[in-house]
Amino acid sequence: MSAEDPLNSAAMADLRRLHTNLVSGRRTQSLAALLARKIGSGSRVLDVGCGDGTIATLITNQRPDVKIQGLEVAARPHCSIDYQLFDGINIPLPNDSFDVCMFVDVLHHTADPRPVLKEAARVSRKYVLIKEHLNENALDFWRLKFMDWMGNRPHGVSMTYNYKSRAQWTEIFTSCGLRICDWNEDVRIHAFPLSLLFGRGLHVIALLEKAPLA
Repeated sequence: MSAEDPLNSAAMADLRRLHTNLVSGRRTQSLAALLARKIGSGSRVLDVGCGDGTIATLITNQRPDVKIQGLEVAARPHCSIDYQLFDGINIPLPNDSFDVCMFVDVLHHTADPRPVLKEAARVSRKYVLIKEHLNENALDFWRLKFMDWMGNRPHGVSMTYNYKSRAQWTEIFTSCGLRICDWNEDVRIHAFPLSLLFGRGLHVIALLEKAPLA
């Protein structure tokens, strides 16, 4: 990157620090606690789009019975869990090789979540666990877009802003052979006063079960 690249600028460094101080620490702790409750005893979990492994590590700190392996689309300079690279769609693992496939704020970065969700259903023995955003109207979209930009732009993450409503997510899950067995919109990851603008109504944790073959 050139010296003029905005991702390399002092302003972006300041934005990264601001987001870390105000949002990301509480977010990761809160999400790890919520996700840990949805994972069955002794499960092997594949964390698709694991990032630096922070959330996975926090989960296993709370749930030492759970083993988590990661997948990422690009090499990470530091990652706290074992991971391997993939192309963002095709998961290079056998059928039924994990108890749970997990996506934490990953699917809205795809052009279409269906292909990788179908792969997750193939690789999982039973469950797919997701944390995602909900977009029910124009105000939701612009709040989510701002939140996404703040959290990801300083790190150079590709953003498609591909947010879905509950009805759209349900249709997508069904088309991938998954059914909702738990749906939680009470996802409190921001402290007051940020929670008033970016809190309830924009987030969901869904536990999906592979539908039985006809």
